[in-house]
This record gives sequence, C-alpha cells and structure tokens, in this order.
Amino acid sequence: MIHVLALIELHPGTREKFLHEFHALIPLVHAEHGCIEYGSAIDCPTAIPVQSLLGNDSVMVVEKWSDTAALEAHLTAPHMTDYRTKVRDFVKTVSLRILRPSTDAA
Repeated sequence: MIHVLALIELHPGTREKFLHEFHALIPLVHAEHGCIEYGSAIDCPTAIPVQSLLGNDSVMVVEKWSDTAALEAHLTAPHMTDYRTKVRDFVKTVSLRILRPSTDAA
C-alpha cells in the first residue's frame, strides 16, 4: 500500500469552485482499481502550538492506493484528464508526497 498527500495551492478565492469539481470526481476515483481512500481536507484550526495551517487557498488531497501501478493508472485515467481541464484556472501549484508505511521498510 502507498499513501499520497497532494498539496494543491489555488489562486486566491477559487477554493470553493475547485472543491465543487473535486467532489464530483471522487466517485469516479473510488471506482478505480486499487483505490483505497481518496478525499480532500482543509484546515481545522486548533490551539495546538505546533500546527501549521495550509491557508484559505490550499487543499490537501489524502489518498491511499494498493500500489504505485494503481496510482500511475489513476494519473492517466480519462476522468483525471477531464478534471485537470476543469480546474486548471484554479490551480497555482501541485506538490506530491508519495509514501509507504514504515512497516514496509526493508
């Protein structure tokens, strides 16, 4: 299994429009082979001093996939191409963290 954290930085004031398109995409991604988890998250401010906030113009996508082959297939799926076209005017940058559970360390 792999974990993916995708930080999506958006142009100011576009987060709600982005999330509308993202939420429409979720059922299609959940139906993909190898998808274990796929969803978006935004800040949950707390009084915890070490917390750093994403801010109002960012979204974190939290994913789990069975393996890298499933992730690679996801990235080239036709609905992902359509989605990227729909959100391109909202997205400033995307950065990925692709991780494996530390129990898999060899």
